[in-house]
Amino acid sequence: MNDDQVWKRDEIESPCVRVCVVHPEARICTGCYRTTDEIAGWSRMTPDERRAVMAALPGRAPLLRKRRGGRAARKDRSTG
Repeated sequence: MNDDQVWKRDEIESPCVRVCVVHPEARICTGCYRTTDEIAGWSRMTPDERRAVMAALPGRAPLLRKRRGGRAARKDRSTG
C-alpha cells in the first residue's frame, strides 16, 4: 500500500470554509451553517449522518440575519 492510498478515504468532505464565527442567537457557524455540536462531532459521524447534515445546510442560511448598523442602529431602533 502506498502513501496515497493511506490518505485517501471514502468519506464526505467537511463543509468548513474557514470562516468560523458562531451566530450568537442561532448558534450556527456563519461560514458552514453547522451547529457547534455538528462541528465538534463531524469526525465521529457516519457517512449517513454527514449526508444528513450536508442536506440540511442550505436551509439554514436564512436563519442567519445579518446585523447592520452596529450599536447606533440598535440605539435608533429602541428609541423609535
